[in-house]
Order: sequence, then C-alpha cells, then structure tokens
Amino acid sequence: MGDMLAGKVAVVTGAGGGIGREIALAMAAEGARVVVNDIGARLTGETSGENAADKVVGEIRAAGGEAAASSESVASWDSANRIVQCALDTFGRIDAVVNNAGNLRDRIFHKLTEDEWRSVVAVHLDGTFFVSRAAADHFRQQNGGAYVHMTSTSGLIGNFGQANYSAAKLGIAALSKSIALDMARYNVRSNCIAPFAWSRMTSSIPSNTPQEKERVEKLKKMEARKVAPMAVYLASDASSAVTGQIFAVRANEIMLMSQPRPLRSVHHDGGWTPQAIAEVAIPAMQRHFYPLERSPDVISWDPI
Repeated sequence: MGDMLAGKVAVVTGAGGGIGREIALAMAAEGARVVVNDIGARLTGETSGENAADKVVGEIRAAGGEAAASSESVASWDSANRIVQCALDTFGRIDAVVNNAGNLRDRIFHKLTEDEWRSVVAVHLDGTFFVSRAAADHFRQQNGGAYVHMTSTSGLIGNFGQANYSAAKLGIAALSKSIALDMARYNVRSNCIAPFAWSRMTSSIPSNTPQEKERVEKLKKMEARKVAPMAVYLASDASSAVTGQIFAVRANEIMLMSQPRPLRSVHHDGGWTPQAIAEVAIPAMQRHFYPLERSPDVISWDPI
C-alpha cells in the first residue's frame, strides 16, 4: 500500500472490469477511498445482472482499502449526480473523477443506425460530461480536484467501423480541454488518457484474417493494469502542474499526444477565389496533408 492518494476520494466509472477495475484497485492501493461505479452491463449495453462493482469493492476491502459500490448509469444527468452523491454520502468529499465507462456498437458508417450512434455517444460523451459536471461544484467549492478522461486513438487518429465511438472519444478530448480552461482558476485539472489494453472493450475486435489475428495477439500483451499508474498520477497532487494534456499509455510506453495546431498558412492579396484555391492554395499545402491512416498505421511499432 502506498500513500500517493492518501486522504482523497475517487470515483471510477466502468470499474467493474478491465481498465476501470485496475484503476480502482491501484487508487485504493495508494490510499484513496474509491467509489466503484459499474452498471453491470455487457459490452453492447444490455444489463448482464452481474454484480461487478460489488466484486471489485470486495477486492479492495480484502486488501485493506476502503470502497463503495455504485450501479448508477453515467448516461443521464440524475443518475450521474447519484454517482457523485455516493462519494459524498459515504466518504464526505470527492477529489478525483475517472471517466472510464464505455460501450461499443461498431458498424461501418454507411450501415450505422441511429440507436448505435446515440447509445455510444450517450455513454462516452454524455456520460463524461454528466459525471464531470456533477463533481464540478464540489471541486470549485474546495478549490481543487482532478478529472481523468478516457479518449482513444480511434478518435485522435482514426479507425474503421467506429464513427460513433471515434466521434465521442474525440469529443471527450475537446471537453477535457474546455474543463481545464474553465476550471483552472479553481485549481481543477483535466487530462485524457488514450489507453491501449486488452479488455472487454477490445475483445470484440475481429480476428478473422491473419493480419487481424496478429493485431489481437499484440493487444493481448497490453495489460489493463499498465494503464492504472498514469491515472493514479493524474489524480494525485504530484500532477498539480499537468492539465489539458492527452497521454497514450501502451504496455510500458507513455506517449504525449499532439493537439491540432496550424501546419501551413497561405495568403492571397484581395482574397481567394475557388479557382485560386485550386491553383495556388491546395498545391502549396498538399504535401502537408495527413494521409488517410488508422491508429495501427500511425502507432505501428510493437509494444515492449
């Protein structure tokens, strides 16, 4: 047991398994009192009836830590507020929120349904906002707090068949930056982690072709527990000067991810015509265009 989070109370959503479970266990091991939130749902969102949060609470208590279970959904304003209220009712305060809850409804874009779009955006983007907002007033009043949000290279870079997930995850990165800007005056920090790990979320990745099977085998080497130390650090006072950043964590590797900035600028006296754009502007900028790549194309080296 360490003491990096001694005296702090953390809420971890989607903490019944995978990355969320590992973060909850790691935070408790560093002295935090943890609200383990999980609705006990399958990957696609249907309730499974499993008491996942209670199991993790039991593990934390067996190791000498303090924890409470919450089975509320992140995907509505009222239930998200009840998750934060659980921390206040049980432990009297809240110091950190880890927005980890997620689902997947992968589908190629031209076949994506309204329900597949809304259900993923509701959990990832709406859920991140609702839980963060529920804690915001408490963070402001105590002049301190930390948000850790899970984004994804599917949104930051791109991937096939994940328009709903990618859009929500890139939205989370923008939301995190807005929180960091708006709440800096209250000593509140907001950062993102893009995790690489084998979990419920990645177990649905197809493995039919030899290339897909090879990718899945690589993913299996990326243990969920390897993501937890970064989340613990970002929730701790040691990260007091770190906010508005995006980190990718993959096995033993930590990457600081870039954020959009101008690459090239062209000017035309008197303004541009469509013809001048075609003849001058685009040729001047074209060599700086990003190719149509997916996350595995950009982060193509093997994890160590």
